[in-house]
Amino acid sequence: MSDEKLPTRTENYSEWYNQVILRAEMADYAPVRGCMVVRPYGWALWENIQASLDRRFKATGHVNAAFPLLIPMSFLEKEKEHVEGFSPELAVVTIGGGEKLEEPLVIRPTSETIIGHMYSKWIRSYRDLPILINQWGNVVRWELRTRLFLRTLEFYWQEGHTAHATAEEAEEETLRMLNVYTRFAVDDAAVPVVPGRKSSAEKFAGAARSYSIEAMMGDTRALQAGTSHNLGQNFAKAFEIRYLDAQNELQYCWTTSWGFSTRFVGAIIMTHGDDQGLVLPPKLAPIQVVIVPIFRSDAEKALVMPVVERVRQELSPFRIHVDDRTEVTPGFKFNDWELRGVPLRIEIGPKDVEKGTLAVARRDMPGKAGKSFITQDQLAGQVAEFLSDIHASLFDKARTFRDEHIFDPKDYEELKEVVKQGWAFSWWCGSAECETKIKEETKATTRCIPLEQPGGTGKCIYCGQPASEKVYFSRAY
Repeated sequence: MSDEKLPTRTENYSEWYNQVILRAEMADYAPVRGCMVVRPYGWALWENIQASLDRRFKATGHVNAAFPLLIPMSFLEKEKEHVEGFSPELAVVTIGGGEKLEEPLVIRPTSETIIGHMYSKWIRSYRDLPILINQWGNVVRWELRTRLFLRTLEFYWQEGHTAHATAEEAEEETLRMLNVYTRFAVDDAAVPVVPGRKSSAEKFAGAARSYSIEAMMGDTRALQAGTSHNLGQNFAKAFEIRYLDAQNELQYCWTTSWGFSTRFVGAIIMTHGDDQGLVLPPKLAPIQVVIVPIFRSDAEKALVMPVVERVRQELSPFRIHVDDRTEVTPGFKFNDWELRGVPLRIEIGPKDVEKGTLAVARRDMPGKAGKSFITQDQLAGQVAEFLSDIHASLFDKARTFRDEHIFDPKDYEELKEVVKQGWAFSWWCGSAECETKIKEETKATTRCIPLEQPGGTGKCIYCGQPASEKVYFSRAY
């Protein structure tokens, strides 16, 4: 860990973000521009995200599979809007085994096309439906401006792909998975999100409708944290995904896709982090409790370490780490684990052993406010309660911050000011022209049209025409 102080978030938010990731050993820059190496601590967080989402997917009837990394270029060209949307971001392989390939191969930016091809082979009858498949993997999108976790050339994610007999089933699936993402963000990551529908300009290339969960970061910018797409019959028609219905008539399927990536690691960092470093939500933190033994002599060590071992064993249901380094001071350790965002720190010294107590420090409440002493009785129950309180505290703090930075501007001039320091929640007529003008003039985009609407009607914040829906405008990552 560098001895140099972290820049504060108000001094330089972008540099604070980069430095936190590097110093907490979450990730590092790869030799290829725009790529990252996810280090063990960052990968452990991603593994916990994976495990939680995977459980939720399987509980809703989905199964995992794996599809190829390389996709024939002709596959992408079958769906016009899809290839137009992804063309600037494609990485293309033209030579293999020293020979020029007959057909270029695309390193997958997403897998709708290759999976559509396979579904056309597998689906024959209505009895084959629905198909509910997810895959965990990596994709490549040739981004021009990159940032660790938030936007990298190669990133890790899951992508679900389903096929259904009816439009209603496909829409139900699309919204079900949006809700899965919402519940994960709130219940496991303590990140408040707004689920909603994307505008036509912001939707996924080739989708009939796109939905997303949008989160506010600590600098008030928005982050698209997960997406769910109703693809209609666009890909089914492009790839001949058809089935014989109960009346023995040939019908096109209705398909969906949905994805959630390592970008959410960035969401956790920017939603909860503070000037001391990471603040990780307890349910996902690689280490939930760190135990720091404190002793100055061999005699004190002999007194303290048996208690440390007993506490470690009692807390075995949790993800525990004992920091028994002797080459650094306890103060260095405290700062190190604060930087790494471990939710709970337990300090055990000779006085604690004598009194039968433990000193506990909560990461969500730095300084004296977060310190307390607990008895060594029923330790696991007390720790579970602490972690539950920390989760609730993180969520409430993030939600309060978000709500304090959402505004309902009275006119367009006020919107221009509002989006410099938060989100605008405004009536919009649905016109692409108004949307484009707002983006050009303010750098704010439509984030989502929330599923929960206030009702009634209003006037478009830009053109003043009648509007039936309110939308979030914000600058975004």
